[in-house]
Amino acid sequence: MSERPTTAGQQHGRRSWAEPWKIKMVEPLSMTTREQREAALEGAGYNTFLLRSEDVYIDLLTDSGTSAMSDRQWAGMMLGDESYAGSRNFYALERAVQDHYGYLHVIPTHQGRGAEHLLSRTTIKPGQFVPGNMYFTTTRLHQELAGATFVDVIIDEAHDPTDMHPFKGNVDLDKLQALFDRVGPEKVAYVSLAGTVNMAGGQPVSMANARAVYALAREHGVKVYLDATRMVENALFIQEREEGYADHTIAQILREFCGYTDGGWISAKKDSLVNIGGWLAVNDDALFEELRNQVVIFEGLHTYGGLAGRDMQAMAIGIAESVQEDHVRARVGQVRYLGELLEAWDVPMVLPIGGHAIFLDARRFYPHLPQDAFPAQTLAAELYLDSGIRSMERGIASAGRDPKTGDHNRPKLELTRLTIPRRVYTQAHMDVVAESVKAVFDARESARGLEMVYEPKYLRFFQARFAPLA
Repeated sequence: MSERPTTAGQQHGRRSWAEPWKIKMVEPLSMTTREQREAALEGAGYNTFLLRSEDVYIDLLTDSGTSAMSDRQWAGMMLGDESYAGSRNFYALERAVQDHYGYLHVIPTHQGRGAEHLLSRTTIKPGQFVPGNMYFTTTRLHQELAGATFVDVIIDEAHDPTDMHPFKGNVDLDKLQALFDRVGPEKVAYVSLAGTVNMAGGQPVSMANARAVYALAREHGVKVYLDATRMVENALFIQEREEGYADHTIAQILREFCGYTDGGWISAKKDSLVNIGGWLAVNDDALFEELRNQVVIFEGLHTYGGLAGRDMQAMAIGIAESVQEDHVRARVGQVRYLGELLEAWDVPMVLPIGGHAIFLDARRFYPHLPQDAFPAQTLAAELYLDSGIRSMERGIASAGRDPKTGDHNRPKLELTRLTIPRRVYTQAHMDVVAESVKAVFDARESARGLEMVYEPKYLRFFQARFAPLA
């Protein structure tokens, strides 16, 4: 299929499109009753992370490790070289990263947060600052545990879910310069740049902005490291929206973008279409030597980094598949299909529609609930009760607490994320999801909100428990 897939608002008078894959194996899904879901949700403390997967109908909790692997990836699993040292699968992965992302030195890790941990330990000195285009939960925690303070330098439009800026993931260069002026470049560990910014609603960064950030950082002698976890989707947005890139391939755009950074890391459980794995890659020889030594302590030898050989082989194949034009367009097209259905019903969400998920705007969904009543968590619970669809909170619970004051961090965005796994669900599943969201939206005035009754010390949204407010 060479044409770009049409989306829900474009289908009238045109031929339909279908997913660019066919199904070889199925996993049966089971429906539950409302009573069963009420019991399951109460047992999970109204936290969708604590639900059993067997109690979930359509699982939109995350796109991390939930994609369907291809026949070629499954065949690659049979070529696993499980040697402790020097596995040939590592060298296949190394070549794939070098070819498609352009970085010189590659270190495998068990998943993305393993790479975040290694980068933070080796590049941050206590008391330094890390500017970034909006925080991500695990990234910021590793930076803070290493002694840094995260500083948000994303453009203001990113905090407004209704703003239609085409690249809401962009870094505000004035904010970045102001940090250099305020603390001095020597106090900035590195610039943390993320593609398709998750917490902003899956919003992309433009090529021009990446180029400008890199130039400004180099001027001050500061490195730029890229969270490339969803950069393939970011590349599609550049192809569609940025002047001069319509005739570039996804692979070409990805390689150029990475060229404006000094290294990067990835949770391969997203773009690379595998169930486990990640990597950290840098161009600096001395830093690589330190990272290669550190990975032995925390992950495993530098030629496996906590992964089986078969997983590295599947990842290498997945990297090549991830940049195929039809795959990327259909992947983002499915997200758009769901988003345009909801947009037609005036359901409040982050616009423009992002690359990997629909982010429902819980503030506008439940204007009668204060943020301390966890409106995004409430919305995730109500969606599950309605249909068995599992989503996740991206609001005050995810934001955690200020380590200095102990008070909640209070983000401007209070979002509930419907995350679409790659190559897993069909257009019909998206119809079911849309109808459930519409039903919950129609009943929005009855929502009571939640209170947190158990809070772990770190990354509380994973394991916190809630109870309905009276």
